[in-house]
Amino acid sequence: MDLFSQIDIEPARKRIDELTRLIDQYNYEYYMNDRSLVSDFEFDKLLRELTDLERQYPELAHPNSPTKRVGGEVNKTFRQVTHRFPMLSLGNTYSIEEIVDFEARTRKLLGDIPFSYSCELKYDGVAIGLTYRHGQLVQAVTRGNGAVGDDITSNARTIPTIPLKLRGCYPDDFEARGEVVYPFDAFEAFNRQREADGDEPFANPRNAASGSLKLQDSAECAKRKLQFCMYFMMLPSHWEAAGDPAGTTELQQSAATHSGRLQAATRMGFKVQPYIKECKDIDEIRAFIDYWDSERWNLPFAIDGIVIKVNQVSLWDQLGLTAKSPRWAIAYKFKAQQVSTPLLSVSFQVGRTGVITPVANMQPVWLGGTTVKRATLVNADFIEKMDIREGDSLLVEKGGEIIPKVVGVDLQKRQPGARPIAYITHCPECGARLVRAEGEAGHYCPNQDDCPPQIIGRLEHFVSRKAMNIDNLGSERLEMLYQKGLVRDVADLYSLSREQLVGLESYDSDGLRRASIQDKGADNILAAIAQSREVPFERVLFALGIRYVGEVGAKKLARYFKHIDSLMAASIEELATVEDVGEKTAAFIYDYFHDERHQRLIERLRQAGLKFTLSDLHITHQLDGKTFVVSGVFSRFSRDEIKAHIEQHGGKVSGSISGKTDYVLAGEKMGPEKLKKAEKLGVPIISEEDYLRMLES
Repeated sequence: MDLFSQIDIEPARKRIDELTRLIDQYNYEYYMNDRSLVSDFEFDKLLRELTDLERQYPELAHPNSPTKRVGGEVNKTFRQVTHRFPMLSLGNTYSIEEIVDFEARTRKLLGDIPFSYSCELKYDGVAIGLTYRHGQLVQAVTRGNGAVGDDITSNARTIPTIPLKLRGCYPDDFEARGEVVYPFDAFEAFNRQREADGDEPFANPRNAASGSLKLQDSAECAKRKLQFCMYFMMLPSHWEAAGDPAGTTELQQSAATHSGRLQAATRMGFKVQPYIKECKDIDEIRAFIDYWDSERWNLPFAIDGIVIKVNQVSLWDQLGLTAKSPRWAIAYKFKAQQVSTPLLSVSFQVGRTGVITPVANMQPVWLGGTTVKRATLVNADFIEKMDIREGDSLLVEKGGEIIPKVVGVDLQKRQPGARPIAYITHCPECGARLVRAEGEAGHYCPNQDDCPPQIIGRLEHFVSRKAMNIDNLGSERLEMLYQKGLVRDVADLYSLSREQLVGLESYDSDGLRRASIQDKGADNILAAIAQSREVPFERVLFALGIRYVGEVGAKKLARYFKHIDSLMAASIEELATVEDVGEKTAAFIYDYFHDERHQRLIERLRQAGLKFTLSDLHITHQLDGKTFVVSGVFSRFSRDEIKAHIEQHGGKVSGSISGKTDYVLAGEKMGPEKLKKAEKLGVPIISEEDYLRMLES
């Protein structure tokens, strides 16, 4: 760069530095101290200015710029990283007696040496390690198997309570460990949005947090509003302080104890939860456990126990490790909370495939951080086995799950003469007599083409991502289209016009608007419907929602018959010859295609331009009859992409190695158990390059 160029960008450099400093400060005050120094409008304005400058002068952007918080990086494969320090799991117990034994054993091993315990919450989230060098975040890695984890740095940068640049005095090279959690309010808002979009809600915050960290688009991860709770500072045996030299002595003194390290971490900019207590003996430990066993439900995030650690770091080596966990720490896990609440009534819901699900409507009760008033009763057998009767009080648990479950009846509260629950005999929606097939636990409504919940359920299934992938048509919009008489089956979607859609609205019983479609929304819906005409045959077949035909089954049927007409003409015996299609499924497929209404539906979909022929444009038969097992990380493909590539060339992908496996396609970090089994069975192990050469030849 010449001198004039340097002069030209100097004002931009100064402004980028100034904006980075200001936004970092505002973020710190907001997320660490709950203080808003500027309005949201002013903050967004500064962030946009910084984003624009970085786009114009990318060479001037800081490696941990606050613009990283909003994400945008796309990561198709997560590189595996060996942990610098193994992430050992703690020994767990549900027994307070074992905690007493742990404390007595520790005291015996240490003799007269004075020490204390650090007691803290056991977060119910996803463990990660953050590496900092010279005060900058350089890497974030999941726990994985304890020795090797996935590099999730781009997603970790979007979590506001993970500092990108440290403050004050800090170790020059160290690892911060903690748990990524999903706060209850953010999790519930996210699940409401998923349901509105026609997606299945996540079962619990932990699963949602784990899935969020493995999203390929970091901008999507940024929307999840995850939080990082630090619980450990890993320091090498010889370390140096950096940053503010005035804090060096204080940092060195703090590093002598675990609780001191966490206090030092707050000065560096980490959000360390305040629920930590130094305890001197078993009585104080028990008091801490008892307090949080009831108080945990008032926390804004999930915990599942208490962690007890010897506080003095110098004693850890003396106490040592077992093969799996340290001897200087233990985790006490809470038992699942159980409450008793009166059963008010039982309602019966009709699912997409007609299956009836009984639901207990209970007197609202506070459980696991939320108010619970409904829980599934599974099926008639469950109600009979539990001996649930009218007016009973039900025992309900949540445990680690967000979805409550009925685990029994509070017999002490049963009223004399309580009558058993009468299971319905007819569909509550359309009045059809219910059917219970031999060998099945559930009842179902056979009136699949005229039962409203089944119709709406099939519409939701049809537009879902793994089927036709028609965006912008969530469950509320589809229900609105059905109630307005615009869509009665999936073929009607392809007849919708802009004039029919614009201005549509629906309201709930309280007069609140549930769904609406305006100009842009209508355009997006119609564009997505048009795009769905390019969806391949196997996904169209899956989208039809034929009972017992899942995503994999639809693919095998499409590959076998290659055309919808051949499939519709097949006998039950021929259908049953397809791999993984048994006689029961074959009979359902046969009945589906021999129903005149379904034949008319398929003809309408064919006229709408959907694909009902297996395309051979990108498929060869080079790998016909060959079975592959895929393991590891690849450079040219993601794992899903390479599996699809194998299938496009006629091969079959299996999840486990057996004597029928022809090749193991191995990338970096191949699973050691799969390697051992392949070698034992003599299955050839090929690389990504070997695989591509195989196709070329």
